[in-house]
Formats: sequence, C-alpha cells, structure tokens
Amino acid sequence: MKVAFIGLGVMGFPMAGHLAANGHDVTVFNRNPARAEAWVAKHKGRSAPTPAAAARGAEIVFSCVGADDDVRAVSLGPDGAFGAMDKGAIFADHTTASAALARELDAVARGRGLGFLDAPVSGGQAGAQNGKLTVMVGGEEAAFARAKPVMDCYGRAVTLMGRAGSGQLTKMVNQICIGGLVQGLAEGLAFAQKAGLDGALVVDVISKGAAQSWQMENRGKTMLDDKFEFGFAVDWMRKDLGICIAEARRSGALLPVTALVDQFYAEVQGMGGGRWDTSSLMRRLNRRKP
Repeated sequence: MKVAFIGLGVMGFPMAGHLAANGHDVTVFNRNPARAEAWVAKHKGRSAPTPAAAARGAEIVFSCVGADDDVRAVSLGPDGAFGAMDKGAIFADHTTASAALARELDAVARGRGLGFLDAPVSGGQAGAQNGKLTVMVGGEEAAFARAKPVMDCYGRAVTLMGRAGSGQLTKMVNQICIGGLVQGLAEGLAFAQKAGLDGALVVDVISKGAAQSWQMENRGKTMLDDKFEFGFAVDWMRKDLGICIAEARRSGALLPVTALVDQFYAEVQGMGGGRWDTSSLMRRLNRRKP
C-alpha cells in the first residue's frame, strides 16, 4: 500500500521501517527533519515537509507522536493530514492518548469520509524494533480489516477492541496494571536486599511461580543492578497515568494504587529521573529512609 507515517520517535522510527521492509510505499514526516532524513537513508522511501504532504495520496496514514495536542496538530492543524487525505483513506493513531480525543477524531473523520482507528501499542522500544508489538484498536470493523494486514508488519497481536476510543481505554488498563506491578516488584526486590538474600537467585526462583511477569523477566536483573538509563521513560508513564486518572474520574472507577504510584513517579522525576525507565521505582525505595 501507499502509506504515510507521522512521528519517528523511538517507536515510530522502527515501526515505519517494518512497513518499508514489507514492501509498502512509505512517506514519513517528523518535526525534526534530520530524523526523517536519517530514516530515509536507512529505509529508502520519502520524507515530506508537513503531515499534509506526507498524507497526500496515502491509503493509510499512521501517527505516533507525544500526546493529545500533538495528535490534533498533525491531524487537524493547518498542515494536518486530514485536510489532504482522499475520501476512504484511513488515519490510524498509535499515540497513547485520551479516549475522548479518539472519539473526537473519529467524528471528524466520518464527516470527511475518512476512516479512523485509535491503535495504541504496548511492547516498548524492543517490541517496535523486533516487530512484536501488541496493538489495541478502536474503530469500525471495515477500517480495521483494511489496516490490520499492514499493522501486522510490526504487531504480533493486532486486536479490534470495540468502537472508537476502545483501543485507548484498553491501553489505560495496560498502564494501570503495569504501574502497580512495577511498584510491587520494586518493593519485593528491595525487601530481598534488606533481608540479605541473593536477589538474582530470588528472581530466578520466583519467576518460575505465580509471581512471574514480563517486568520481572525483563527488568528484575537491571533493577537489582540499579540500572535505569533505558526503556520506557518515567515522563511518558506519568503522562499515561494522568490520562488513566482523568478517565477514571469521568467513569467513576477507583484507582487508589494507580494514584499512589503516580505520586511515586513524581518523586522519581524530582530525583532527576524523568528519562529513567519505569522500573526506577526501585531506586526511589533504596534512596528513602525507613
């Protein structure tokens, strides 16, 4: 297909690369043109000076940017993609954003004869690089059916969760579960250290039982080694948890642990750890006095 990809950050860069590697005709846009030029040098394809220029003639336009305002800018702004897209084309947003924004863009897209999918992803930078992301999608079945084979280029599990906004709501559940899990893991490993246990051996043993998790398998060792200069940044997690908490206020859901972990991440930011991996909750515990 002829596609466009807007946003070449740590996730978008490899995701767009998988599209090109699978034979799609890819045009990219990035706010920093040097990043787009680097992508073209590595993957061929073309770069465009604006989201609208990238979207012109594309059957599917993908975006993976920062937050709600960024999505609005690249879709509805003066040089946004929506104004240049042909009727019947699909805009698929991989940004972790609000469900309200997804519903807003879906309504605008319908009015212009476009398809819209909110399609946030999970799996981190490694998942994007290896083409093994989990993609949670909201939108119409017809648009999903057309876009899924393309998203399969970088997704190991691409699932339609329901109408517009459902992808974002599912991603919120994902982040809520991760926040509490990482805090629990940090407390457990810090406890093991204080108790004089061999932390690596503890992780090896309990990871074979009911405590096993992706976080334990992929972050347990680095947490014990006090290494956090990688991975999913605390700043991004706080943005995501803010979305979760705002949605919970709207729906009446209770998120006491999530709200508490969000405060803990605020402390990590205060320690200068905004760009540390989310597993840095361990460092916060080790720096606090009993």
